[in-house]
Amino acid sequence: MTRMPMITVKPIHFEDYDGLEFERLVFAYLLRAGWRDVAWYGQTGSDLGRDIIATELFDDVPDRRTVVQCVNRKVLTLEKAKRDMTRAAAADAGALDAFLLVCRAKVSAEQRDKVARVGKNLGISHVTIWSGVEFEEHLRLHGEFLLRRFVDGEIFPDDGTGLLAFVNEFAELSDQEALALLRLPFDRPAFRTPFHAETRLFDFQDAISNTISALNTGVWKTRDGVTIRRLPSIQHISAPKTREALQRIVRDLDRLRRLFRLRMEDGSIQHCDCNDPSCGMFKLGEGVAEELDAVRNQMLDRARQIIPNFDVDLA
Repeated sequence: MTRMPMITVKPIHFEDYDGLEFERLVFAYLLRAGWRDVAWYGQTGSDLGRDIIATELFDDVPDRRTVVQCVNRKVLTLEKAKRDMTRAAAADAGALDAFLLVCRAKVSAEQRDKVARVGKNLGISHVTIWSGVEFEEHLRLHGEFLLRRFVDGEIFPDDGTGLLAFVNEFAELSDQEALALLRLPFDRPAFRTPFHAETRLFDFQDAISNTISALNTGVWKTRDGVTIRRLPSIQHISAPKTREALQRIVRDLDRLRRLFRLRMEDGSIQHCDCNDPSCGMFKLGEGVAEELDAVRNQMLDRARQIIPNFDVDLA
């Protein structure tokens, strides 16, 4: 029995990049993730413990103005965190509500608790830490395009103004106009072909990843990585409920992608025994096609509810 090779995702080595490059990536991610009023203080050289200040949006609680400090170091020490939070609190005259540390390092639960206690003593209500692994997960779900640029050295704006202009290309579109364009990445065989009839399963995972990227970043590409065109992203949608519905669709797509990977890894999806890598024949375990179709149909149902003229159906 021949198993398909397991697909692994190698971690990003943030240590290969300097502090300013790391800040640029965090700044770009916050823009892509829909944070508002994002200001990059670190690029001026006098951040006072505040590399970035931005507003995180919530549907069920008030929006939160947050100071973001980027720590591209091997270890996040308590002294470093305390110093940055103290400076930031002083700069905001004691009105600092939320503080986010984005790190390249691993951060233990014990260290997180210590940092949170320091923040509480400074009057900071919400202290959050993203380790390097957590930040990478955020990027892979909401900003793969940015991560690819960061790692592969593609053209990447150097300053906040350039990055903001990059994000706001479709700012004049209405929500309905933007949604109509977001229908385009779904018009592909990956969303039309039932799994029992699929003959290009090797391409399926790439198609799903490219659709997630198109929704999150507004860059619509072929499976080979060639840009088809720019689109509005989820963050161009102004209505919070519609934006949240689109984010649920992205989570559905990610769930489908993860399920597909899992079924390849556990042998429920296998390439045929002909040993021809170009062969399109696969073996599907009992119930696998129905399982994958059900997850995909749930996502398509959500899309039909909010995207105008969404006519993508399984054949």
